[in-house]
Amino acid sequence: MMLRGQSALVTGAARGIGRAIAERYVREGARVMIGDLNAEAAAAAAQAIGEGARSLHLDVTRQDSIDAAIAGTVAAFGRLDILVNNAGIFDLAPIVEITRESYARVYAVNVEGLLFTLQAAAKQMIAQGNGGKIINFASQAGRRGEALVAVYCSSKAAVISLTQSAGLDLIRHGINVNAIAPGVVDNEHWEDVDRRFARYEGLPPGEKKRQVGAAVPIGRMARPEEIGGLAAFLASADADYIVAQTYNIDGGNWMS
Repeated sequence: MMLRGQSALVTGAARGIGRAIAERYVREGARVMIGDLNAEAAAAAAQAIGEGARSLHLDVTRQDSIDAAIAGTVAAFGRLDILVNNAGIFDLAPIVEITRESYARVYAVNVEGLLFTLQAAAKQMIAQGNGGKIINFASQAGRRGEALVAVYCSSKAAVISLTQSAGLDLIRHGINVNAIAPGVVDNEHWEDVDRRFARYEGLPPGEKKRQVGAAVPIGRMARPEEIGGLAAFLASADADYIVAQTYNIDGGNWMS
């Protein structure tokens, strides 16, 4: 119960890693608002998690939606102690095929959406006067380049950089900003990634996913629930002296 009495907003939490974190937070005693673009899926997730979880529609590309999510969380729980910036999207293409539309879409969610959700949460936490915890989701893709994944990789590198800058700025208000960089995680997201790689690499369905999982030193992809432990720790008082860091959870894929 390391998060007893805390209130959290988790973005992109209707499924996958976000939902697993919401479930873990509730088990640790927190009250959790599940924010997601898919309002019906968010409501279903909150109902399945049970007491302690609520939901709302959240589009991180719209400032009015971000502001409403922060206000809705405070209205429901009385305050906002934790933000998990998990919402994100993926795309891939060779450099010569990247479109401005794809670039704008990925950056609107992964970078701009993350930054301005972080900003809105920080303003609320500063007004409350008791600090808080903000956890951003980067990726192992932000640690390196990949031939087909330039836009996504660079967006996640930006998350790591934003985490450093925001962490150094906001700690004076008692707000710890850190990030998690997952490796490959076996969820609905990777079904879409597999299809996209198959298009460019001529692979049968499921083959890219199999190859990537086999290449992880631990021998498999992560399960979404395996991300929740670090997310809970970084949101807890045990992480009060951790500032502006990005932690890998990737089965040994990347060492830093």
